[in-house]
Order: sequence, then structure tokens, then C-alpha cells
Amino acid sequence: MPLWRLTIYKFMKIIPTSIPDVLLIEPRVFKDPRGYFFESFNEAAFHKAVPGVQFIQDNEAFSQRGTLRGLHFQAPPYAQAKLVRVVQGRVLDVAVDMRKRSPTFGQHVDMELSGENKRQLYVPRGFAHGYVVLSETAVFAYKVDHVYHKASEQGVIFNDPALAIHWPIDADQLLLSDKDKVLPQFKDAVYFD
Repeated sequence: MPLWRLTIYKFMKIIPTSIPDVLLIEPRVFKDPRGYFFESFNEAAFHKAVPGVQFIQDNEAFSQRGTLRGLHFQAPPYAQAKLVRVVQGRVLDVAVDMRKRSPTFGQHVDMELSGENKRQLYVPRGFAHGYVVLSETAVFAYKVDHVYHKASEQGVIFNDPALAIHWPIDADQLLLSDKDKVLPQFKDAVYFD
């Protein structure tokens, strides 16, 4: 269900992006001489904006500068929605619409997420997702709403010209897994109906 306007809750703002189903979440951060506090997730507020999504697992990844993970997704019936954030460091996070019937099919949203800005991105089912680490290191954390299923792993090559994603690190400086180096182009990928 698209969210067409800014929604402000007591402890967070939920903001639609250029693809309205992908949401930017900005928490209210309380700072004092001791440090800071914020709610990184509030189920009641989240469900008002995105009803029906139940996260079942939290994941965390540590990566070096230039690490590019993606663009990944799981095919139905194991598709996953994600709520992603950076605990430490900076990344450029990208979500690509893989839904054939969507008016934004093939378009993407990119957003800098960092330990400093504390922004989060909600990436619904039907999107390929990836990120590149911009800082020396980064700790990336995310929630998923479905189990990992290896046989359902799918992806799109990060540098497909059809997607026109601007990755701010030169290709020769990127660190990719062997699997991510051979992902198909968008035109040859699995799509969501």
C-alpha cells in the first residue's frame, strides 16, 4: 500500500521516496552529554504505514570500503521485505523495482544511510537490493520478513547500464563476491508478477 505523504509519529518520520512503496524512515534522536537514544523500530508506527509486514529475523554485516553487496532478492514464494540501516559507517543503499506491472518497473531509489544520519530504508518485496560501503568500514543491519531460501536467490548485475545506477566508487576499486560478479542483466532477470 503506497504512502503518498509524509507521516510523522511521535518518534519517527516516514517519508515516501520517488518509488512510493520504498519508504525512508527518519527517527527522532535524543542527544545529551552522555550520548544519544532513539527508537530504531516501533512496530505500531511501522504497521500504520506498512500494514501486514511481520519481520522475523535481524541480520548484520560488517564490510570494508568499496564492498558492494547486491543487487539481490529472493523469488516468490520466498520473497523478502527488508528494513535496512547502518549502525556504523556510511553506505549508498539501492532498491530496484522488479515488479513487471509497476509504473516504476526498472527504476531505482538510492539513499545514503549512515551511523550518523540514522536513516532507514524500507524495501518491500518485489525489489532487488544492494549497497556499497563508502566509509573505511561499515556495520549494516537489516530486518527481513521471510526465511532465507538458497534455491530462491536471484539478482541483477550492479553495473547494468539499463539501470543507470551511479555507484560513487570506481568499478576497479569495488570488492564483489564471485556470485555478484556474474549476476544477470536486468533484461534477463527474474521479475515479480
